[in-house]
Amino acid sequence: MSPPPMKPGMVPPPPGEESQTVVLPPGWQSYLSPQGRRYYVNTATNETTWERPSSSPGIPASPGPHRSSLPLTVNGYHTSGTPAHPPETAHMSVRKSTGDSQNLGSSSPGKKQSKENTITINCVTFPHPDTMPEQQLLKPTEWSYCDYFWADKKDPQGNGTMAGFELLLQKQLKGKQMQKEMSEFIRERIKIEEEYAKNLAKLSQNSLAAQEEGSLGEAWAQVKKSLADEAEVHLKFSAKLHSEVEKPLMNFRENFKKDMKKCDHHIADLRKQLASRYAAVEKARKALTERQRDLEMKTQQLEIKLSNKTEEDIKKARRKSTQAGDDLMRCVDLYNQAQSKWFEEMVTTTLELERLEVERVEMIRQHLCQYTQLRHETDMFNQSTVEPVDQLLRKVDPAKDRELWVREHKTGNIRPVDMEI
Repeated sequence: MSPPPMKPGMVPPPPGEESQTVVLPPGWQSYLSPQGRRYYVNTATNETTWERPSSSPGIPASPGPHRSSLPLTVNGYHTSGTPAHPPETAHMSVRKSTGDSQNLGSSSPGKKQSKENTITINCVTFPHPDTMPEQQLLKPTEWSYCDYFWADKKDPQGNGTMAGFELLLQKQLKGKQMQKEMSEFIRERIKIEEEYAKNLAKLSQNSLAAQEEGSLGEAWAQVKKSLADEAEVHLKFSAKLHSEVEKPLMNFRENFKKDMKKCDHHIADLRKQLASRYAAVEKARKALTERQRDLEMKTQQLEIKLSNKTEEDIKKARRKSTQAGDDLMRCVDLYNQAQSKWFEEMVTTTLELERLEVERVEMIRQHLCQYTQLRHETDMFNQSTVEPVDQLLRKVDPAKDRELWVREHKTGNIRPVDMEI
């Protein structure tokens, strides 16, 4: 990157420092960055450089690239302190991407440090697990979706990877399928109830043993009537199962799959944009490296043979190198913006998915509780249909039945006698 432009508060170094020992070419001034690093500004062309210009215009004081290069891995993104989570190995603190010129230094130790501080997985930058401190969770007291699905995970077959967000979507869609299957299960239960009620009603109309008499005949008639009452109870039970359990299970979040597709496409688009901008950063980085190499080569040529053409070539090479550095910074900014947007949308969407899952589980629990309540009520009603049968069976009196039958059917009380001879 270019050294920072002159701003209020950035004043030339005090006399007696470099100005007394080093003579700068005409038009060049020396300044200190807020981090205490010295850089040089050409007041005529607004050109900036970290390297001290030589007394010959356009010739750097020392060979090598005059501009700083960015770290080989993009150093995080703007999160305003909000953490993003790396792969499952650890929770590490995300560092802000800043305009600090020292973070973007051209020296190899700076590059090495950047390499050590961050890692890039599928175009997403994470703090390096070996160098970053433990990262604070967004929801420290919970195993929340928003904290544990930032990295990709290998699929069970080991043939590829699945994004953490895709894993969450699969969980949600599986929950939707389970809910549908539960509804189908209740539907089968309803069919059984309906068929059972139909068979009970049909059996209650059967004429078998209809000729039984007396108190036992009354009890038998009540047994058959209880079947009709029980059939009605089971029909009502099946109707309530449909309206209070099956239908709500089927209708709950009817548009869930459509909503999930919208979320999936939105996050996928952000990831594609992130990948595209990461590719742009790498391209710009490569271009900067080539421009710096070209500048270094021309500088070496100048040391061997001085000519106006070579000096002009160096000026052009320096301008191109400066432009390449500016392009790289612009690409990095765009990448950081894209990653920040992806991060924000991931947090928002994962929290929404979590809320929907809690809502789904609670809704199913409530309706299964309603199922058990209806089942208890059905048992109570069934018991009530049997109670009259119990009462009549306790009243069955064979002696009284015999008396009543004899009275109704007697033919006489004169017994036959033996015939006399």
